[in-house]
Amino acid sequence: MDVGLYLSFHGNCREAFERYCEILGGEIVMISTYGESPMAEHVPKERHEEIIHAQLKVGDRILMASDMGDEDYQKSAGIQVYIGFTAVEEAERVFNALAEGGTVVHQFGPTFWAAGFGLVNDRFGIPWLINCDHPEG
Repeated sequence: MDVGLYLSFHGNCREAFERYCEILGGEIVMISTYGESPMAEHVPKERHEEIIHAQLKVGDRILMASDMGDEDYQKSAGIQVYIGFTAVEEAERVFNALAEGGTVVHQFGPTFWAAGFGLVNDRFGIPWLINCDHPEG
């Protein structure tokens, strides 16, 4: 069994995944538009360039996503994408990159449970939880 995340975007999935690939150093292993899919004839032409399914590989994990139409799109609520780090500098770099054009919910910094922790809603509306555990010892 594998548990992962599937993100919903409102027409900017490709842009978001290209940015995440840049920030996280991952690789987009699949990206398909509505116009390329067997559903093309059932989707308005103005949505043909939107993404029906995308996969971003980061380490040994896959993050999946698609664009949702106006009638189906809902902003994320009650969930964050979690990324755990062992190096505070890398955690802070990723946090700051995700914060560009977004909204910082909790500024990145040390806490009693972590060497670094922060919450940010990125410019695409996706909430992220960045955590770097205290070093062992």
